[in-house]
Amino acid sequence: MSAGSVSRIEANLEIKGKSQLKCELKRHLAPKTVGTITRSLPLEGTMHMMGNSFVYIETKINVGGERQRSQFKKGDISFMTSTGSICFFLNDTDSTKSMTPIGTITSNVDALNNVKPGDVFVITQAAV
Repeated sequence: MSAGSVSRIEANLEIKGKSQLKCELKRHLAPKTVGTITRSLPLEGTMHMMGNSFVYIETKINVGGERQRSQFKKGDISFMTSTGSICFFLNDTDSTKSMTPIGTITSNVDALNNVKPGDVFVITQAAV
């Protein structure tokens, strides 16, 4: 679907100075959360790591949990309501925290294996 699709929003994740990843935010997974995040784009933040499970950036987005789960696959994107963080999964994971699934990384997911704490992530909506 195109970047202008109602149910799927194409986005770009830039790891500043390193690489570009394509992402897809899926409104049907969590309509309120995805809508709030889309309206907040572009987002920029310092990357943090949660072991070998996922990397995340903290945002100022405050939205309640929606269709939360704790199992995620490599390349999934979720929203952690407790910290307002957007999480990008490095591996298949059974998380100790329930999170709202919001999308997937559609290209270059292995670039996340090369990130270091302090790298800057920029999330933008793809051009139509």
